[in-house]
Amino acid sequence: MNDQAEALRHLVHSQDSQEAKTTRVLTVTSGKGGVGKSNFTLNFAMALQKRGYSVLVFDADVSFANIDVLLGTPAKYNLLHLLKGEKTIWEIIQVGPDNLQYIAGGSGFQDLVRLSEQELEYFAAQIGKLNGHFDFILFDTGAGLSKETVRFITAAEETIVVTTPEPTSITDAYALIKMLKSMGHDISFRLVVNRVTDDKEGKQTADNIRQVADKYLGLQLPVLGFIPDDANVSKAVKKQTALSVAYPDTAAVRGIDRIAANFLMEQQETGGMTNFFQRIKKLWG
Repeated sequence: MNDQAEALRHLVHSQDSQEAKTTRVLTVTSGKGGVGKSNFTLNFAMALQKRGYSVLVFDADVSFANIDVLLGTPAKYNLLHLLKGEKTIWEIIQVGPDNLQYIAGGSGFQDLVRLSEQELEYFAAQIGKLNGHFDFILFDTGAGLSKETVRFITAAEETIVVTTPEPTSITDAYALIKMLKSMGHDISFRLVVNRVTDDKEGKQTADNIRQVADKYLGLQLPVLGFIPDDANVSKAVKKQTALSVAYPDTAAVRGIDRIAANFLMEQQETGGMTNFFQRIKKLWG
């Protein structure tokens, strides 16, 4: 508890001693559940942290919010406490292993869709306070195309789509991209293929989606990388410990590490938090 309090005090006051920076907002999504999206989000965030970047994970899965469960650190506060005005944005930020900071969604998203214009302004203003305090904010959305998931993805400028080599996963990932593209929003998609037998299978899976997206959607779909199928992932889930913490020297962690390196090599100009919440207010208002 003392460690968490100290981490939050450092977060609140850090802007006084740092130059202003643009916070990049990303959503991580998938066409279907069960592809390892939340596990990827957590360990991708930790890989970015290892490289010296500050990261906040926001559990934006309306139906199955489980980031705190995966970390083994039940959240004392979540988004609902913010929406009710019981806690500030700083007070609902939780601290997990390796000082990974996250916000638990809980049942708050059910209330989020019913906010009045005044309440939505308050929500946006509170979340907007995070701008400049983090290098990256990762929204772990629900799988598929719920209204809430679509709103978060279309509000963000960058989206990582996680799939596996399974045919249903590939089909659903493409369907999600196609639907979002048809809505006319300018979204920068990247692809991650999880649970591959080897790089050949990962490349073949990625190429299948990329070729169809190029042919029928006119969309270039960059691939960030592949994550090997690794038995240690399920072991970490059962232990309620992040994979990077429980089994740091394992194939899946090395795969995610390479993905983080590839991601950081890209030069991506974004509007940061300002654009994100202008879009959020428009979409939810």
